[in-house]
Amino acid sequence: MQKEIIDGAKEMVRDAIIRKLDIKTILSSSNTLRITEFGCSVGPNTFSSMQHIVEALKDKYLYQDQVIKSTNNIPEFQIFFNDHVTNDFNTLFRSLPIDRSYYAFGAPGSFHDRLFPSRSIHFAHSSSAIHWLSKIPKELLDKKSPAWNKGLIHYVGASNIEVVNAYVAQFEKDMEMFFKARAEEIVPGGMMVFISPFSCYIRLMGFFGSSLMDLVNEGKLDESLVDSFNLPMYFPSPQDMTKVVEKNGCFSIEMMELRYTKSKLVDEVDAKTLMINLRTSLEGLLINHFGSKIAEEACARTILKSEEISAWMKVNYEKPSILFAALKRK
Repeated sequence: MQKEIIDGAKEMVRDAIIRKLDIKTILSSSNTLRITEFGCSVGPNTFSSMQHIVEALKDKYLYQDQVIKSTNNIPEFQIFFNDHVTNDFNTLFRSLPIDRSYYAFGAPGSFHDRLFPSRSIHFAHSSSAIHWLSKIPKELLDKKSPAWNKGLIHYVGASNIEVVNAYVAQFEKDMEMFFKARAEEIVPGGMMVFISPFSCYIRLMGFFGSSLMDLVNEGKLDESLVDSFNLPMYFPSPQDMTKVVEKNGCFSIEMMELRYTKSKLVDEVDAKTLMINLRTSLEGLLINHFGSKIAEEACARTILKSEEISAWMKVNYEKPSILFAALKRK
C-alpha cells in the first residue's frame, strides 16, 4: 500500500523539483546536497523514493537555466534516514542498494524535534509518516472528558465532535513543533515534500475496531480497554496543512493538492491484501495496549472479514487519494 502511495506521487515530486527548486541558490557555498527522509522505516520503499529524488535533483542541476552542465561537477548527495530510535536501522542499512549514488546516514529521533544543525538540509521528504501524532490526545484518555471515544478506536466515524477536535488540536501542536524545527534546519530556498494517505485508507481502519468490539461482546475483552484505545493518527486535509504552514510563516506553499491515484488493492477490491497491509501498521499499537494474544485474534478476525469488507468497499467505493504538498523555505 505504501509503495502505491509513493509511486502515485513520483511525478509530482519530480515536477516540484524541476519547476520550483533553484539548486544554484541553495548550493551557493557547497557542492553537497543534503537530503532527509522522515519516517524511513526499513525499506525498500524509502530507497525507491530517495533514488527517484536524487535522479530528479541531478536532472535539475544539469539542465537548470536551459544550459547543459558538465556531468563532472554534479553535486554529491548525503541522505539522512530518519525514524524513531526503536526503528530497525540495522535492517535498513543492511538493505541499502549496492548501486546507490548517495552517502547514507542514520538520524534517529522524533521528527517533531530538532534533528539537524541550523541551515544544513536542502531537501526533506516524507511519505506516509506525517499523519502519525506524537501522542494520543490527552482528552481521549479521560473517561470523564467530553472527548471520551466510547466503542471506537479513531476519530473517523465518531459522531462526537469533541473527539475530532481533540485530534485536530494535537495535530496542530505537533505540526507547530515540526515546522519550528524544520525552519531552523532547512536552508533558505530549500524544499520539503509531504505525501500523506487520505480518503478510503482511513475508513478501513474501523474494521479493526469492530473486531475488538466482537471480542468484547463475546466476553473475551474488557470494553473499557477498547474505549481507552485510540489510534495516534490524523490524516490532514489541504485546509489543515495550509493552516499550520501559514501559522508558522517560514515556508511558502509551492504545490498543494489532493490527487487521486491508481490502487490495485482498492480498485480491484482486494480486501484481504489491503487489511494485511494495514495490519503491519497497526499490530504493534494493538500489542502494546491489549497484549499479543488479543492483538493477534483481532487482526486475524479482521482479515477473515475480507468478503464483508469487499462488499462494503463496492458499495462505499472511494477513489484512493493522497495529499501532496511541496513547501519552500523562505
